[in-house]
Amino acid sequence: MIRRLAALCLLGIFLLTACGAFAVSTPTVSAPMSQPDGLGREAATSQPPQRIVSLTPSTTEILFAVGAGSQLVGRDSFSDYPAQAADIPDLGGGLGGLNMELIVAAEPDLVLASPIIPPEQLADLENVGLNVEVVQNPTSFDELFANLQSVAALTGHAAQGEALVTALKGRVEAVAAQVSQASQKPLVYYELDATDPSAPYTSGPGTFVDLLIGSAGGVNFGAELSGEWVQVSVEELLARQPDVIVLGDYTYGGVTPEQVRARAGWDALTAIQRNQVFTFDDNLVSRPGPRLVDGLEAMAKLLHPDLVR
Repeated sequence: MIRRLAALCLLGIFLLTACGAFAVSTPTVSAPMSQPDGLGREAATSQPPQRIVSLTPSTTEILFAVGAGSQLVGRDSFSDYPAQAADIPDLGGGLGGLNMELIVAAEPDLVLASPIIPPEQLADLENVGLNVEVVQNPTSFDELFANLQSVAALTGHAAQGEALVTALKGRVEAVAAQVSQASQKPLVYYELDATDPSAPYTSGPGTFVDLLIGSAGGVNFGAELSGEWVQVSVEELLARQPDVIVLGDYTYGGVTPEQVRARAGWDALTAIQRNQVFTFDDNLVSRPGPRLVDGLEAMAKLLHPDLVR
């Protein structure tokens, strides 16, 4: 589990409830303005920034999605999507902290971050005169859309942001309409880490995983448990018998359905006997950006392949 947590931190990912709830307010960019950021501060801007540094994968994805990718002059080491992010200078970052020297040398007029970055590190950036904005993790699709519109307006791409949100809303509504026709909601066990296969970790209530499973017409196995990271036993899995097993740890640990079937005692699970064990791109449910909608569609197709195509 420690390995899994380290990987998530390095990728700029945190669960929703661990970080609190904030969505930057929607600014205009045609006149000087003051905009509260994710730390409740006031940041004065007079024109769209042209030299942006992104400190987390989620903010990098948002910037590219709203059309501000060309304004990026630096990004963290773990921003690997979209493919164009590889062309942006890598300024480091991760568990070892920010590389202040590289960030300052990039001469950004905006540093965009998420709550994964400790407040004291953000304060260090401000103390050398940099403009820092924090986009807080959303707790719903509406808050996600508000974040996208806010970053789009802040960077001078309000129209593109509106178009993006309109398209994403349509996709979310389409999934909702399709899964509403389901006669039942499958119980879904989403695996985060099974370094110890006798006591694996799953995702609890209030997380992106919980949100997407529910929105995709399923019931999260960990929804009634306590905590964002929940350790369960094989006995509990056998007692509750999830209908579907989704392997988010495939993304980081390469865990496959074949490996799961070979675990001691797991062959008695109905999901395994019915071949309802699937790998899943965990990035689609753990990065609070526009690809959450991709994650919703992918999850819905797994849970209701007869309704969602």
